[in-house]
Amino acid sequence: MTPRPSPGLRTRLLFAFALLCVVTAAAVAGGIYVQARNEILQRAQDATVQTMRSRLEALYPLRSPAPGPDELDDIAAAVPDQNSVEFAVAIYREKHSPVAPPGGWRPGGTVLALDLGVISPELRRVVAGGEIAWQRVVRQDVPWLIIGAPLLITEPDRTTRVSGIEVYAARSLLAEQRSIDGLAVRAWLTGGAALAFAVVLALLATRGVLRPVRELGRAARLLGEGELRTRIAVSGSDELADVARTFNNTAAELERHVKQLREMEADARRFVADVSHELRTPLAALTAVADVLDEEAAGLPEPAGRAARLVSQETLNLTGLVNDLIEISRFDSGVAALALNEIDVAELVCATLRTRGWSEKVHTELPPAVTARLDPRRVDVILANLVGNALRHGEPPVSVRLSADPHWIALEVRDRGPGLDEAVLPHVFDRFYKANAARARSEGSGLGLAIARENARLHRGDLTVTNAPDGGAIFTLRLPRRAHDQDGQINTGGPE
Repeated sequence: MTPRPSPGLRTRLLFAFALLCVVTAAAVAGGIYVQARNEILQRAQDATVQTMRSRLEALYPLRSPAPGPDELDDIAAAVPDQNSVEFAVAIYREKHSPVAPPGGWRPGGTVLALDLGVISPELRRVVAGGEIAWQRVVRQDVPWLIIGAPLLITEPDRTTRVSGIEVYAARSLLAEQRSIDGLAVRAWLTGGAALAFAVVLALLATRGVLRPVRELGRAARLLGEGELRTRIAVSGSDELADVARTFNNTAAELERHVKQLREMEADARRFVADVSHELRTPLAALTAVADVLDEEAAGLPEPAGRAARLVSQETLNLTGLVNDLIEISRFDSGVAALALNEIDVAELVCATLRTRGWSEKVHTELPPAVTARLDPRRVDVILANLVGNALRHGEPPVSVRLSADPHWIALEVRDRGPGLDEAVLPHVFDRFYKANAARARSEGSGLGLAIARENARLHRGDLTVTNAPDGGAIFTLRLPRRAHDQDGQINTGGPE
């Protein structure tokens, strides 16, 4: 499953700033809203209670401790003041004044009837006990404040007692609700403004943070691409500046080490090339002597003849090793070049096999009229190495198959042997690599496949190896039909 891409640093910073702002604004605005709401309702409640208390005190002394309907109506009519208390009802035992206001109009178009269905039993119980209490109710989306108070009677000894008369007053809280709603709207607007401010602040902050981060990323990419002199401008003394200084120190140290390694590698290559070239002259003389020894070996006594043949063979092996080292040194120094010609690939393969006497040993599948612009000498070296390895280390039949498309050709060399061990496959083209480490000596130099792959890459192609499902190793050479020259230009044909 493909991992889901994570959001970038800029997105995460914006989200963090926005979340922090929203939480802070919600907490502050919510606290202010709750406090303002409680204060508004408390002021309305206190004003209504004070008005009701003062109105009830003005009713003393009562004409009768057991009022009738007319007296209850007078008590209820005396409580409203059109500001705090809008409507009241007086209750004494089973009798009460009218429970609905005359005319029926109240704020919001609501008519509130102060019957026992509106006044909760808890409120009546508290009021009957001689205390003032209140409750809030909502009728047709209009909030109301219901306040209940007992009517007290003062005795001749100046003591007071509960008369049993309960007065309940109603006040609409619609105006207060509108004020509270306005507070909520302002809180939302404040939160929105704070969120916008947080986004702007986050953009400014991320710009300051991400600029050095982007610069560090750009420098790291250049360093990874080989630009070892890449450095970052350091400004300030914060954590990002410390990171930039650390990067510069690391880059400088890396540049120093790479320079040393390159100098050592150049010295090693130069040493190999010099030694190889210096060996050519004495090897030429040894080769001439070896030819003479080969001619005379048959007439020499057996120990001397065997020694002569051994010297001749080892001279040839040493000559091949030196030639391979010289070829490798040319690749390493970048002086290897292509001598391109328009060739028939099938004819080139047949010539390679015929020259080495392999025509009868190798099965070929070579479609005619497949041409390409290649270096025939280097392709011959590649094919000779692949077919020679298949004949020496694999099992017959060995086959060479050619395929082509408009832009590429592919030559597949296959044997029917046991194939290569999986641990060997990644190292087949390494220099001096031996599949069997115990074989310190072999007839090859250990450079043949490395040179073959270098020749393929010089053509801007490649050489790969794999094991066939039914046994045997398969080496596949892919080359462009129009190879690039040394300067990277595409040759389209024509004489050189």
